[in-house]
Amino acid sequence: MSKEKNDNCCLAKILKVIDILQKNASDDICVEEGCTKSYLGERTNTLCYNTRPITLYTKDNSLFTSTYEVNGTTNTSSVFRVENVCGCCATLRVLAPSAEDPATPYQKTSSFVTVNLNCICALKCLSDIRLDCI
Repeated sequence: MSKEKNDNCCLAKILKVIDILQKNASDDICVEEGCTKSYLGERTNTLCYNTRPITLYTKDNSLFTSTYEVNGTTNTSSVFRVENVCGCCATLRVLAPSAEDPATPYQKTSSFVTVNLNCICALKCLSDIRLDCI
């Protein structure tokens, strides 16, 4: 197996873990206590997170971006939510900056992009957030 395939496999594995974590996130308020709670550590709020936003970087160290449309206006974002991973391809939802609620820095859009992980060299995970109606 070539080094390039090993690198991409690494990114696909990380994105699959993120996808599984997001799909297993509870839509309910986290009130679990004791040994059966589904998360580690203390919660500083009562809402469960359901999204781990990510940014991607191409092989030439450029930030990967995609366009989205909200209320008839087209913009560009570099922040995404993993929706599916299959082999070396990932389907990502484009996230837009949220101006409405400072506690929620991003909002979901109806724009998706399929990314060939052979073209991606690095990813960065941002702080977990809660998006409504995923």
